[in-house]
Amino acid sequence: MISRLPQPIQGLILDMDGVLWKADVPIGNLPAIFARIKERGLKVVFATNNGTKSPGQYAKRLAELGVQINPEQVITSALGVAHILSQKFPRGGPVFAIGETGVMDALRDKNFEPLSVENAPKAQAVVASIDRQINFNKMMEATLLIRSGVPFYATNPDKTFPTPRGEIPGAGAWISVLTMATNIEPIYAGKPFPYLMELSLERLGTRREETLVVGDRLETDMIAGQAVGCLTALVLSGVSTKEQAQAWTPKLNLIARDLTELIG
Repeated sequence: MISRLPQPIQGLILDMDGVLWKADVPIGNLPAIFARIKERGLKVVFATNNGTKSPGQYAKRLAELGVQINPEQVITSALGVAHILSQKFPRGGPVFAIGETGVMDALRDKNFEPLSVENAPKAQAVVASIDRQINFNKMMEATLLIRSGVPFYATNPDKTFPTPRGEIPGAGAWISVLTMATNIEPIYAGKPFPYLMELSLERLGTRREETLVVGDRLETDMIAGQAVGCLTALVLSGVSTKEQAQAWTPKLNLIARDLTELIG
């Protein structure tokens, strides 16, 4: 465990679920944590694989918890998948998306039209994310489209989602149903793939070697941070354990109980 951050750190890329909160329950005294971050002069962005909410909704949620941020500081896997999709379809168009507000808003911002189940056959692409209104018809239409050759995109591969009661199915669990039914893997936008990290560094304006990626999940947060050459810190307030972290290679820079201990 640690007592303070290394001197070179100028910026933080923070995960959210398992770092700031579990479901609706904050982890630690968030106003005090962010007051300390400000006192230390650290720049902050948030990079989350959870694409259920828009950046504005995340900013509102943090404000309700006593932390004021700019929505521009939030980068989600929903923004990432909409960006990647727009590179293939620059004019936008109809897509069949399994997801929530964050995904739908991000797609519409890039001129994509999310289709209903009834209109799914018109889709030029399939986008999959976590959807707490998931049903068989949505999965059936997505499967039929993917098997017919329609391009398949997804926000993130997280198998579980941390809550105060334990881990529940995440986006990756639902996406695995589609991959099993089609034998096709999607193009992922979120961590462990580097796009969210690259965008985060761009918004921070810090160098990789002076930026610390903080997350609770080794196979997404830490891989993504290490892949782009940032320093990495695992907090044990979410999914991965101390034993897993200590056995991880390449070695992590820091391991802490939670964000409170990490920030000091």
